Amino acid sequence: MIQPKNVCVLVAEVPGRRHLVEALGAHEVNHAVERCMHRIERAVEANAGARVRREAARACATFERCDAAILAACEMLERVESLPPLRGLRMTIRVGVHYGAAASPCQPVSADEALAMRLADTAKPGHILASNAVVMQLSHGVRHLACNTPLPDPALDGLGWPVFEIVRYSGTITSIPAAERISQRLRIHHQQDVLFVEENRPVVLLGREIGNDIVIIDRRTSRQHARIERRREGFVLIDQSTNGTYVAENGGAEQCIKAGELALIGPGRIGCGFSANDIERDLAFFEIV
Repeated sequence: MIQPKNVCVLVAEVPGRRHLVEALGAHEVNHAVERCMHRIERAVEANAGARVRREAARACATFERCDAAILAACEMLERVESLPPLRGLRMTIRVGVHYGAAASPCQPVSADEALAMRLADTAKPGHILASNAVVMQLSHGVRHLACNTPLPDPALDGLGWPVFEIVRYSGTITSIPAAERISQRLRIHHQQDVLFVEENRPVVLLGREIGNDIVIIDRRTSRQHARIERRREGFVLIDQSTNGTYVAENGGAEQCIKAGELALIGPGRIGCGFSANDIERDLAFFEIV
């Protein structure tokens, strides 16, 4: 018998749907929840995840790497909470992540998927919980997003794994020692827009699809083309496109990044699917300030 392959299982859900329906009506709430689920799926896709199943207000996905699952969890929270309020109520989600075997879409829920569901059910709205099985496999660049001590919650007694809360990109970063935080910002200039990658906005998305932070209308640009992350050690560009991302720093040779990462030192230019040395209206210019 073939043993199922271990993967990182992520479960995200929109909490309090029944109470929202009672207060606001089913039609309006269903529309809002559907928008949340769409943004969850986009974050899964952007981080190379695979959807396993989806319910009315809950989604399950798997990832080959635990790093990707944690980054997807942070991104989907940011995407959902950027939605306009629903009659003054801010939409949010809660997420559970565990490492183990996942069932296929046509099979019953696996024990490891059920554990990820339990973590999601236990998490407070707007929070991410990950089992120790996940945290043990995180790289140095992502490990700092997990709190240093397990979460003391009686609801998790008997789980079999210590559970850690994941520090959100857009929230507090008190788990990172002050001496290790970077104080610089990366400024991005695209056409008439100026954005900053900084503590309050540590991820900027570039792509052709409406909804990216920087929208590039060019047939050579992928829908979710690339992302720039603020990390403890500096700013990093991650390519997730078909045609690659071209970076030319002033005074240096142009580099093409494809399914890889590049530390940005700058100042320089970014071309999403086209050369950064071309005279293009959709070039993005960056510098560290």
